[in-house]
Order: sequence, then structure tokens, then C-alpha cells
Amino acid sequence: MPTLQVQPRPTPAERADTTLEIEVDEAISTHAATIEEWVAPRQNWEFTLREGHEFGRANNVEGKLLFAAGEQTSSLLFRFDQLDTVEDFSDTLLLTFEEKDGIAKTAQLTQNGLDVELHHILTFT
Repeated sequence: MPTLQVQPRPTPAERADTTLEIEVDEAISTHAATIEEWVAPRQNWEFTLREGHEFGRANNVEGKLLFAAGEQTSSLLFRFDQLDTVEDFSDTLLLTFEEKDGIAKTAQLTQNGLDVELHHILTFT
């Protein structure tokens, strides 16, 4: 089973400077790598992995995406078990969450910011 190195939750002060390794499913590992690769060359974006609230369990990883440009800052915090797909379209990264019956929540990341849609219809007619 793959592992991810993550930051601990901010609550336990005695672990604040210790990186943790958490076992994750292959899909979570792939999603995290895709997000990291997309964010790396983009100066305005930052991606952080941290431990979720279910201590000691596999797949207990949260992702935080931060966009900062001038005086504008946006962030997106999510649990990887909510994330269904990550699609890299070169200039855009599309995250799809909790898809059910063709309807999902999506986050679209671009060089200029972040768009969140809480009721996205995945099928086209």
C-alpha cells in the first residue's frame, strides 16, 4: 500500500514539527501526485497534505489548495476520500467530488484562481 508524507493536524502541539506517513489507496496517491505536479510550476498556488481527524486510520489525508495573488486569497480544504477524479487539462485542473447519478461538486483551478460548483451536471444533452 502506498504512503503519503503529511503534516500533522494542528491540535497536538507535541507533533507540530513531525512529518507523518499515512497509508493510502493507490487512487489517493495518484490524485495527490497529479495535484502536486499541476501546482508545482504555478507560483500563485500552494498544495499541502495534512493528517485528517481519524487518527491511526488508512486514507486519513486532507488536501489544502491555496491561491494567492495580490490582495486576493482563496483556499480549498478537502478530504481525499471525497475526491472521485482529478483531471489535468494543462492550463486547468478539475477536481470532481462526490459524484452521484451524474451530479457532482467540482473545483476548477486555473492560473487566475479557483471556481467551485456545488451542483455540477456531468452529462451533456
